[in-house]
Amino acid sequence: MLKKLLGVSCAVIMLGASLASCGVPANTVHSIDDLKGKTIGVQLGTTGDIYAENVEDAKVEKYNKGADAVQALKQGKIDAVLIDSEPAKVFVKENDDLEILDEPFAEEEYAIAIKLDNTALQADINKALSELKADGTLDKIKNNYIGDEAGKSPYKSPEGVDRSKGKLVMATNAEFPPYESKNGDDIVGIDVDMMKAVCDKLGYELTIDDMVFDSIIAAVSSGKADVGVAGMTVTEDRQKNVLFSDPYTTSNQVIIVRKK
Repeated sequence: MLKKLLGVSCAVIMLGASLASCGVPANTVHSIDDLKGKTIGVQLGTTGDIYAENVEDAKVEKYNKGADAVQALKQGKIDAVLIDSEPAKVFVKENDDLEILDEPFAEEEYAIAIKLDNTALQADINKALSELKADGTLDKIKNNYIGDEAGKSPYKSPEGVDRSKGKLVMATNAEFPPYESKNGDDIVGIDVDMMKAVCDKLGYELTIDDMVFDSIIAAVSSGKADVGVAGMTVTEDRQKNVLFSDPYTTSNQVIIVRKK
């Protein structure tokens, strides 16, 4: 019996014991300044990854999925996770031992990545986005995933939509709810519905190629994908490799920590 007990985690044996007593250190990150010298988890290739590299004396642990960084935080392997605000809210909602610090780390804008020489597609997408903003479609799409109205207004393509231009391939990383995530075999989210609406305007059939986030820019640059849409922030380095559409939403980088 003793051997069996030794194989069980202390969290199970010591009901009511603190996380620290089970080998998970107490949280020491209560502000942005506290990140100095800490170990920060990020999703590889994201702006969180870029920002974390500039934190003084910090060690940056990089994961293919934001969810993997969150699990590492819960296990005490890292001190904080730097990630976009909406995915952060989803992760915290699913893990009541985590919280988001009140102070945002940075504000940023999301846009659609397009091959550098494809200015015609950039102009078409910008026109479609402008129309979707003006008629309220973009707001309805966002509200279907965020806030009190979530789930009440799913996007539906109009009847008889022209698809004569063929397929438009969207590279994404379906690990970033509510912008893109998996629902069974389907990829769903704000970015997916937005691109469906853009394709409805422009006469394309949307095809989605799911890949690791760090591969999206390369996929667009090489022509493997027509666009990259994955809660992607416009940065100077990315603009060397792709064009960007006009921004379609704003977001914040935030810090997730353990509550205790």
